Amino acid sequence: MEGDTEFWTSHVEACRREGTAASVYARQHGLTLASLYYWRRKLKLAAAVGDGGNGAANKFVALRVVDATAVAATSQCTLVLRSGLRLELAALPSTAWLLALEQAHAGAR
Repeated sequence: MEGDTEFWTSHVEACRREGTAASVYARQHGLTLASLYYWRRKLKLAAAVGDGGNGAANKFVALRVVDATAVAATSQCTLVLRSGLRLELAALPSTAWLLALEQAHAGAR
């Protein structure tokens, strides 16, 4: 049962609502602090991506590489990542997409 998402969602939310330290909450409920931290992070990432934890953030996206001068005339949005990678998009993507991109990019370093 301790691996169940619903089980951990209720504990993570209760810990947040109570406002107690995670270590205190874990001790009071017989949980390991490492597990509580793991699930808190996992649920936060799932919520940020908006996929409810079903793995949609792990799917590949097809990219087309073209000459930068050809894109400049049609692009409405330019994203430049910290690494210097430049993305030209037809429109500004959703904030959830931008957050997922940033988290994936940070994890790749």
